[in-house]
Amino acid sequence: MGSGETAPTMVTTHRRLTSLLPSPVKAVVLDTPYGFQENAPELAAKAVEYFNTSINVDLVVAGLVRLHDTHLPADPVAIERGLRALADADYIFAGPGSPTYALRQWAGSSVARIMIDKLINGGIVTFASAAALTLGKATVPVYEVYKVGQDVQALEGLDILASIGINAALIPHYDNTEGANHDTRFCYLGEARLQMFESLLDADTYVLGVDEHTGLIIDIDAQTATVVGNSNVTIRLRSESFVYPTGSVIPLSVLQSPFSLLTGSGEVSSNHSVANVPIATNAPAPQANSLDAALTESIKQFDQAMEQRDALAAVRAVLALEQSMQDWSIDTLQSDVLVRARSALRSMISQLGDAAVGGVRDPREVVAPFVEAMLSVRATVRAEKRFDLSDIIRDVFASLHIEVRDTPTGVEWSLPAE
Repeated sequence: MGSGETAPTMVTTHRRLTSLLPSPVKAVVLDTPYGFQENAPELAAKAVEYFNTSINVDLVVAGLVRLHDTHLPADPVAIERGLRALADADYIFAGPGSPTYALRQWAGSSVARIMIDKLINGGIVTFASAAALTLGKATVPVYEVYKVGQDVQALEGLDILASIGINAALIPHYDNTEGANHDTRFCYLGEARLQMFESLLDADTYVLGVDEHTGLIIDIDAQTATVVGNSNVTIRLRSESFVYPTGSVIPLSVLQSPFSLLTGSGEVSSNHSVANVPIATNAPAPQANSLDAALTESIKQFDQAMEQRDALAAVRAVLALEQSMQDWSIDTLQSDVLVRARSALRSMISQLGDAAVGGVRDPREVVAPFVEAMLSVRATVRAEKRFDLSDIIRDVFASLHIEVRDTPTGVEWSLPAE
């Protein structure tokens, strides 16, 4: 999974996968990738809650946040307990954090062997985000490069994909757009640094990119790989990219021998369209964050409702945004979208409060019957030349800041700032 591993977008995929396993499903979250974070217990708890409420599966926390460290000795009892949980599990799940921290902690352990054993003897391994970066032959220290300025390196990965004949470096968050005014595609590397990373790879190693909120289900028995979720999977062969949209079914042989695509011998089927055609490597990445989309749509609906003075529609937009925030609250994706959504929600509530005080209906619509009635009286007294009464009506209108104009086509009136 490129991202969204604990988001609504991946619920269907987790359910689909766990339904293939004996019940009750023995599922474990491998918490090493984020083990260095102060909120590691909170992230583990979110994963447990997500699987319990959305997937109806009890998730066990491996407790492998640290396997060895020179400063803080790891607990050998906890390590063996966690490794035994992995070995006994049918479904192993790992997600956000740091690929380099995870690889450092897993070095010299049986973690990679346990994963490969699942693929050979039965079981499901679901790695997402940072954890997905470790699956291939090589990986890149994305945070050290993007946040610290470290030179691009090709670090040795777990190479679990090699056990099924795939010689690739896996790049999640492939279509990331968080940078806005700078290129953060390809898991925050951008085009220039991805090219540098590719130059460090073996000639037969390629980049396998998975977009955000998108997954690639590799079925070893069926010898297929199916794209699921919101967006695309990309096979990038240096200067050319082959993009497969959600719904595509890629023969496993294509992932094992991708350079056949350059000769036109690769095959793919899709529910929507055949997509094994080269595209420019600088093609714009689609927006894949569904909470962002929900936020944008809710703001649009709210603004439109307020402009049309439709109070019920405005309330519906507020409630829809609140529900989206609830649906996405368990997601472990590190992003500011929840902060922005909360800010937008507070703004909407504030605007509804102002409307409650001043009234959401068009003021002209409210006062029109009374103004029209007074104008009828005014017309009558003017016709009877009762200008004293006409002046009184004029003064009342003036005190209410209602402007009355006599035109060749009739009487016109307007409210302040209208």
